[in-house]
Amino acid sequence: MDYWTAVDNIYNVTLSLSFFILMILMFHIGRKGIKANNKYGGISTTICGICFLIFGLYNLFVRFYHYPYNGFMVWWIGINLLIVAIFFKLVKRIVKKIEFENDNLELERDKKSILRRYVERLTKENPYREEIPFKMEIIRKSFHLMGLLLVVGYFGLFIVPPLIQLISDGVVMLINDIEPAYEFIWGDISLFPYTIGDPRGLKHLTMMALIGALMFAIISDLIRILKAPEYSLFNFLTHSMLRNKEINATGPQIYIITGFIFSYMLYMAGLIHILAFFAGVLIACLADATAALIGRRYGKHKIKVRSRDYKSLEGFLAGTIVAYFIGLIVVGPIYAIIGALIFFLTDYLPIYTADNILNPIFIPIAIQLFIFLLGLPVGWF
Repeated sequence: MDYWTAVDNIYNVTLSLSFFILMILMFHIGRKGIKANNKYGGISTTICGICFLIFGLYNLFVRFYHYPYNGFMVWWIGINLLIVAIFFKLVKRIVKKIEFENDNLELERDKKSILRRYVERLTKENPYREEIPFKMEIIRKSFHLMGLLLVVGYFGLFIVPPLIQLISDGVVMLINDIEPAYEFIWGDISLFPYTIGDPRGLKHLTMMALIGALMFAIISDLIRILKAPEYSLFNFLTHSMLRNKEINATGPQIYIITGFIFSYMLYMAGLIHILAFFAGVLIACLADATAALIGRRYGKHKIKVRSRDYKSLEGFLAGTIVAYFIGLIVVGPIYAIIGALIFFLTDYLPIYTADNILNPIFIPIAIQLFIFLLGLPVGWF
């Protein structure tokens, strides 16, 4: 085994180990959530932990992508840990300053920074809500637009070429421009596995984007759960309001990204069609957002679902109709029925599990199952 092969193996094992560490933390947090009577968040978080176990094993024995991309991801994780640690230190200093000022009321207050106001808001009031305002619901659901960004990144849009392919080609050109520096850090440039226009670059860089987004979001979310919400960089950047379902549990952004990675992993393994994956992504993002917003804004007829929550008939209908039309565009009319049906069932039936993680996993699998059983063409081309 030569030096750079050993480096490759070290990076790959480190990436798998990252997933195994996340798995342990998810199981720990999930158990705490269940004990605190937050079964919805606890069980959903535990399911994420199971997914992370599968991700770690898959990367260890099959690999998500080739070297040096596994090294790039390990560096990305390290950079995120460093940034979050710096933010943590800044917040801790402000918390101590607030405590000191509260003990010395006669002290003159300094002009408050944005970070100071953020920390005060989260420390002086309960940041968790049973129900968040409609305006904040819109902001939270706007994160679901990442599904559209993923589609444009992978397929492009009209005159816009696939953005991820452009990035992949840009990486190839960049490392050729900085060849001496690249070879010093990553080894012989001739061993770089991708070329300009290489479809593997598109395929693997998409998975890199998904895992990179997960690592960015989950590190801050773990600090929110294990320490306090004011220490979460993700919360500070998004100004999001938290729900009671997120006490001792990860947030919905973790569920949905985990579901995306799981289904995309099945595509990479050759088990599902790429259009089945994207049908699941878009239905999970857009149909779910539509159901939630229409239900909150126009829902008059309430339905008690199996989780004992109340949802509206208007929200169910809007979400299911959007799910069907997304499926119609992406996979065709027959498989669209399957996608819409699974969306409806995962919205209505689960008692303690978030549909944000169920939809992007079950919808592609169900569509692929019927592709196998029916053998009908997928999509319109």
